[in-house]
Amino acid sequence: MTTDRSHALLLPAVFITSLGNNIQLIAAALLIVRAQGSVLDVGWLFIAVAVPQAVLSPPFGRLADRFDRRTLWVACDALSALAALAMPLGLAMGGARNAVVYGSNFVLAVIAALFVPVSAALVKERVPAGELRRFNAHYEMALQSGMLLSATVGGIALQFFGPTPLCVFNGITFAVSAVLVLATGRAGRRGVAPRITAGAPAPAAPARSPLGPVIMLYAQGSVVVTVFNALMPVLVIADLHRGPAVVGVVDALGGAGFLVAAAAYRITGARLGDLRLALAGFLLCNVLFALQPRFGVPGLLLLVPLGALLFGQARIASRTLLMASVGEHRVGRAFGVANGWGLAATVAVMLATAAVTARAGTAAGFAAVALVSALAALASAAWHRAALRSARTPEPLPTTPATAPADRYPA
Repeated sequence: MTTDRSHALLLPAVFITSLGNNIQLIAAALLIVRAQGSVLDVGWLFIAVAVPQAVLSPPFGRLADRFDRRTLWVACDALSALAALAMPLGLAMGGARNAVVYGSNFVLAVIAALFVPVSAALVKERVPAGELRRFNAHYEMALQSGMLLSATVGGIALQFFGPTPLCVFNGITFAVSAVLVLATGRAGRRGVAPRITAGAPAPAAPARSPLGPVIMLYAQGSVVVTVFNALMPVLVIADLHRGPAVVGVVDALGGAGFLVAAAAYRITGARLGDLRLALAGFLLCNVLFALQPRFGVPGLLLLVPLGALLFGQARIASRTLLMASVGEHRVGRAFGVANGWGLAATVAVMLATAAVTARAGTAAGFAAVALVSALAALASAAWHRAALRSARTPEPLPTTPATAPADRYPA
């Protein structure tokens, strides 16, 4: 399968899968906020989504390395379509609102725990190594744009049409994604080790970044996105007293920032290198993240797309670093662990942010998240440098054990 065909089929599939997953989540958050929910109420929704992914992503990553990734992707889409329809059906049957909202999104989260490593592993399987930088730029753009644009569709549709048509639309997006992935066809044999002729030197292994700090750098980005999606409805609706459509417009501009980020990454990534770009992008984005709630709606309209531009490049660079740090047979495990770490941290940060917001306001919550993310990025960079320095330090040569002089004391 050619890379061009991968772009034509996998990228729209991941975009609409991300769109469908997050439309449901954003719509659920808006329903809770409109029912006089607090940051903690919305936070519990995102915790209900994060916990199963944090627990299940590592073992599901191993499944992605053992079974056919295309089949697993299609299964995720089919199950997600059913879960999307469960929310309006539960509400129509008179179920308790919070129970139905939390339950349907919990199921979607379990499915997403498998989808994240499966999608990464399928990309590693189908895209040649020389094309990964370009493909990852487009892939991360599709993933994050779908996540941010979900607030546009979710906010506007919820305000004018209600939750039922929205969830039906979600089910359709998952079905379309499954069709696109099926159209990619089956892959040939994967992971066949190159044959080495007797006497020939073994091929040199490609240089790879230390895995632990790269996972940490990539994973902390998940915290920013998830907590942002929890804080934004509260900021706009509860603090600024605007409607859900404003949330949609702000996040649509954020999606536009990601579109520009993918194009910019092809230049900045080549000039700065992925590690420098990821670190600088995350740190600058954290500064803007802390400033976003302090200037009202005009500030959001300006700072959110600029932050998305910086965050998008950093996220693409960290994704490329992570994918290049592991072989094809372990990429599912690596992304499963990264997703698990990121979402476990999200639970802790979400609870801390809710506590800070309850005492000091939403703006303080934004600042707290920015501080945590900045510290995580700096720690991962320091860890990466220390790991490289340790790898370059040669091990001391073994010393020859001393032996007694022969025949010094003849018997």
